Amino acid sequence: MKATRTNRRPVVRSGFTLLELLIVLGIIVAIAAMVAPNLLSSRTDANNDIARATIKNIEDAFKRKALKNNGVYQAGTGSEMISQLAEPWEDSMGKEQKPLMEEVPMDPWGNEFQYSYSDGDMKPKIWSFGANTEDDGGALDSDDISNVRRDAQ
Repeated sequence: MKATRTNRRPVVRSGFTLLELLIVLGIIVAIAAMVAPNLLSSRTDANNDIARATIKNIEDAFKRKALKNNGVYQAGTGSEMISQLAEPWEDSMGKEQKPLMEEVPMDPWGNEFQYSYSDGDMKPKIWSFGANTEDDGGALDSDDISNVRRDAQ
């Protein structure tokens, strides 16, 4: 018996089918949906931590200034009080002092920090408007970030 020969080549698949590509795409989308909220939350937490650290630095600068002025904090309100930390000043003895900060700090959302102190307060209140960029006066029930809020936690 004679063997018959066929001219058929074996079928070789190259590439992926549409179904395989859709499955892989679905897996990638599912993973992204799980990871994205964690990344956004991490960024918010990082911005809040940066704001708290900057507030601590501002508070320390005001403490140093108060020490040179017989323990008296400067009374006033507003961001211009913080701006004065980046300018030369005179202590209670009339001696010229160097600026306490190199530049006026901004919060992570691009806003100026706020300051409030009046006689009778234990220390000045320093706060950032927070992520919503609305001034709630550093209140504990707001998203504002303040040194008073830190002490209450």
